[in-house]
Formats: sequence, structure tokens, C-alpha cells
Amino acid sequence: MNWPIVAMLVSLLALGVAAWLYAWVKSQPSSNPDVERIGVLIRKGANTFLGREYKILAIFVAVVAVLIVLFLPRPFWKGDIGENIMMAISYIIGSALSALAGKIGIFVATIANVKSAEAATKSKNLSFMAGFRGGAVMGMAVVGTSLLGVAGILMLTGDATAVLGFSFGASSLALFAKAGGGIFTKTADVSADLVGKVELGIPEDDPRNPAVIADNVGDNVGDVAGMGADLFDSNVASMAAALVLAMALDGNIGINTGMVFCYAAIGLLSSIIGILFGRIGKNGNPSTALNKCTYITTALFAVLTAAATFAFSFDWRYWTATIIGLLVGTVIGLASDYFTNDEKKPVQLVARASRSGPAFTILSGFSYGLLSSFPSLVGIGVSSMASYLICDTISAGNTDALFGISMAAIGMLSIVGMIISNDAYGPIVDNARGLVEMGNLGEEALEITDDLDSAGNTVKAITKGFAVGAAGLTVIALLGAYMAEANAALAEHGLELLTGFDVMNPVVFFGMIVGVAIPAIFSAMLIMGVDRNARRMVAEIHRQFEEIPGLKEGREGVLPEYDKCIDIATRGALRELIPAGLVAIAVTLAVGFIGGVHAIGGFLVGNILSGILLALLMGNAGGTWDNAKKYVEAGNEGGKGSVAHKAAVVGDTVGDPFKDTAGPSINTQITVVSLAASLTAGLFATISLFS
Repeated sequence: MNWPIVAMLVSLLALGVAAWLYAWVKSQPSSNPDVERIGVLIRKGANTFLGREYKILAIFVAVVAVLIVLFLPRPFWKGDIGENIMMAISYIIGSALSALAGKIGIFVATIANVKSAEAATKSKNLSFMAGFRGGAVMGMAVVGTSLLGVAGILMLTGDATAVLGFSFGASSLALFAKAGGGIFTKTADVSADLVGKVELGIPEDDPRNPAVIADNVGDNVGDVAGMGADLFDSNVASMAAALVLAMALDGNIGINTGMVFCYAAIGLLSSIIGILFGRIGKNGNPSTALNKCTYITTALFAVLTAAATFAFSFDWRYWTATIIGLLVGTVIGLASDYFTNDEKKPVQLVARASRSGPAFTILSGFSYGLLSSFPSLVGIGVSSMASYLICDTISAGNTDALFGISMAAIGMLSIVGMIISNDAYGPIVDNARGLVEMGNLGEEALEITDDLDSAGNTVKAITKGFAVGAAGLTVIALLGAYMAEANAALAEHGLELLTGFDVMNPVVFFGMIVGVAIPAIFSAMLIMGVDRNARRMVAEIHRQFEEIPGLKEGREGVLPEYDKCIDIATRGALRELIPAGLVAIAVTLAVGFIGGVHAIGGFLVGNILSGILLALLMGNAGGTWDNAKKYVEAGNEGGKGSVAHKAAVVGDTVGDPFKDTAGPSINTQITVVSLAASLTAGLFATISLFS
């Protein structure tokens, strides 16, 4: 069986399903002129930002492609420049498809939000389906293009290192797209909440607020385009790591390589089937509907991969590792749900603490964020250890054991089509809620979209936890891929091969200490970017309320200058876009050229460990604060306008850059530096100060 071809055919099926879902969403009626006008403003703002962002990133991609031609996988004067050119082409294709994933997401989400808003005037199920199917278009498109790209590159080159180049392109673009989109969205969200809710006591999506359109634009460029690129990157990186190790075991393209593509194709097929169950009854629960789709997809994947393993004589040990990854992904999702769901104790206790002021909101929410990281970290540790031990044999060294870990990552990401669908649903129904309020579509429609939005917030917290877990397993597998690439370069020069990284070796320890610091520096730079940008926007909102007559009073016909706030968010995000990512990549290269392949091994370990912890902490703490605010707004602990409400809004504004800017961007940062290390391993093996 030619599994890469099968994977490509399933990818094309997924793209066909995406087209059908898009046609269904577009066919839903929408006739309210106010909703349509606001929807156009959101669409225009999102596309303008994305266009300007991609122009900057195109320059970055071009510069990196030239450097790859000159130096990777080996300097052109020492090797075959044709190999370098193919690596650069793979890198460019990875970048382009990652950008396309974001563009498709924006295109569909800015139509689905309008359809979902208007459907809320008719039925809860129709409104839910418009949001969910809009998100599913992105889920199908992202996974379809990523699997198609990986299979195509491998068939074209027959070289797993070229797939690493493809993955590096996807990851590096995702890193900047997620950072830029996250800074944009949280600049607007924090500013709108602080002035609107805390200072003036006006509703969340009140059209008088000059930042309200920028806030809705931000949902799309941050949570749709950014998260889509992030999970595109994670899916490609997990496959790249698995393929490097599979081809090392097979000696070329063989049975283990085929198994990777078989399982990936079954995961996508399971997601397609699961999406078709996405509907609720008249009084149904949207969270239950979303979870039902996920459970159906998970069960299908487990059964179908078992059948394929039996039918095609794949190794049952690797299937077991895959299922372990799948189950741990579920555990991480449940842990995130417990700490961020407003029906559970942690969120309710944070809301209660808010009655005593914002300091207690921050202290309690941060504490629960710390606690929430433990079950997920244990899950990642147990899955990697169990996969390693189950797949380890003496005859093959530790390559088969590391391949087992990579299959656990494949298992965790097997249902990524469904995960992206759930994740993109969140910002679509969030926008829909805003459109209902700004378009005055009535209290019943507002209640429906509030319910859908609450489910979306919980689902987003779960998918962020899932993304962190998947990134954790993926980069552990990439550590194995790095060792494989480094050993190939060391063997070529007759040097001693890597068998592991001894922390008592001062060179390894040096790398580890520096690696631990990078996620903290990276997060600080992004959060400070939000801080600087939000202060500029708050000043602009104050100016408009003071200088535009009748705006604060809501006089008929008086509208704020929405475009000024969109421009501030855009300019600030583009200004902060590149530096944090460049620092992470530059430090990786510096450590490699100082300490060589051993220092980079320690660097990757430190970066992975602190990165996973910080990403889990910030993602879950932010989700807890967000839903504590919504819990109070639902009428609990004093309701809207109370002391608890104002304190909870402050907590939410702290949590916004945690959960939507820095936290999810760390996933991509640890992947990018792992891939950069693997691609440059040959250089570090021959050029370093202390090795």
C-alpha cells in the first residue's frame, strides 16, 4: 500500500468537505443591514492586518530562504547546492501553506460570525451549526493542507530532512503570526474592557466603545488565523519528527513511514465523520455537542487504527504508544476544563474572591493556574516514559523508543481536525455575540449567543491545553530527531556519536540554563508589547469620548472612529511582531556555536521544560479569569456593575495576554528552536568554541 498517496487522497477529501461546509455556511440567510455593515468592518480590518503582516513575513521568509541555500543542511561550498535549494523550496512551501491556513480561517470566520448572529434570531441549533461548521472549514483545510504538504514533500525528495525544512517554514511563520495576532487582539480586548466595563460601566460590545470593532477583528487575527497556524505547525512538526525517526529505523521509506501516514490519514478521516455529528437540540447544551463530536472522533481513531495495524502488520507497540498519546490528550483536556469551566469550583472560587477586590482575583487565579499545570505535566511525562519503555529494544539502540514517543505525539494530534474546528468555533460565536448586541437583534438572540460563547470559552481553554500537551510530546520527539540529525553529521566527520545528554557535563548544563530562560524572555517581550500598545489605545479611547460630542451619551447617529483603534492595534502588533521570535532563534544559534551539539541538547531540554510549564500556567490561569468574569456577569457574586465584577474584569485583562498572546505562542517557540537546532546540527558538529 502506498500510504503517502492514500494520505494525499484523504487530504483532498477533507478539502472537498471544507468546500461543502463553506457552501452551507454561506447559504444561511443574512439580511440585517446593521449586522452586515459591522460584519464588513470586521472583515475589512482583519484582512487589512493580515495583508500587512504577511508582507513583513514574506521579507523574513525570503531572507531565511537565502540563508538556507547558502548554509543548510551544509554550507554550499562543502556539499550539493541542489540539496540546499530543495531545502529552501520546502521551507517556502511550509511558510506559504501556514499563511494560507490563516487566510482561509479569516475568510470563513468573518462570514460565519454574521450567519451565526442572524441565525440566533431563529434557533439555537442553527446558530451553533453556523459557528461550528465555520470552524470546521478551517479544521479540514488546515489538516488537509498540512498532510498534503508533508506527503508531497517526502514523495518529491525522499528525504526526511527536507520535511524538517517544510516544518521549519510552517513553524517560523506560525510563531510570528501567533505573536502578531495575539498582540493585536489583546491590545483591543484589554483596552475595550478597561475603559468600557471598568471606567464607564457600559456593556461588553457597546457600539459607543471605539475599540469594539478592533476587539472583534482581534478575535479573528489572533484566535482564528494565529491558532490555525499554530496547530498547522504542531501537526506538521509531529509528523516531521516521526518521519525522521521512522526513516532511520526503516533505512529509507518503509513500513514505519507508511504507518505514520496511515495513522495521520485515519485521524483526518475520523475528524471528518465526527464533524457531521455537530448539532444540538432546541434546548441542547453546546458544550455537550462539542464534546460529543470529540469523543466520536477519538473512538473512531482508536478502532480504525487498531484494524489497520492488524490488517497491514504494523507494530502493535507503536499503536499502543499512539493510543497512550490520544488518551493523555483527553486527560489534559479534562484538566483544563476543570480549572477553566464556570460550572466547576476553581472558577467559582475566583469569582467569590473577586468580591474582596482585584488583588484577590489575581492571587487566586494565578494559584489555580499553577495547580492546573501539574496533571498535564504528569500526563506528558507518563506518556513519554510509557511510550519509550514500551517501544524500547536493545537491538535498535534508542531510535525505536524515541519513535514510540513521536507516535504518542501523532496520537495526541490525530484528532487535530476536530480540535481546530472546536477552537475556531470559539471566536466565531464570540463575534456573533458582539454582532447581536451591536445590531440590536433582541434579548433572546443575546441569551443564545451568550450560551454559545460560554461554551466557546471553555473549549478554547481545552484546546489551548491540548495544544501545549501536543507541543510537549512533539518537541520531545524532535529532540530525538535532533539527535538523529546530529549523529549523521558527527558520523560523517568521524566524531563520537551522541547517546544522551549528561547534566553533569558543564557544556550541557550551560545550554540547559540558557534554554530555561528563553520562554520567560519570549513571554515578557510579548506581554510588554500588549502593555505598550494597550496604553496607546486607552489614550485614544479617552480622546474620542472627550472630543466627539454625544458619543458617551449614545446620541443617535454619533459613531466613534473605529478605524483609529484598528490602526493603533495593527501598527503596534506589526512593530512587536519580529523581535521576540528572532531573539529565540538567535540565542539557539549562539548556544550551538559556543557549546556545540551537547550544549544544544541541554538548551532544548531546558527550553522544553520551562516552556511547557509557562504555557500551561498562562493558558489555564487566563481561562480561569475569563470565565470568572463571565460567571459574575451571569448574575453571580453581585452581577454586573458590582465590586466583584470590576475586580473580575481586571483579572480578565491580566489573563488576556497570558492565554491569547504569550501562552499559546510558547508552543510554537519551543517547536521553532527545536527545528532550527535539528537543521543546523551539522554546523554545530563542526563549528563551536567548546566542543
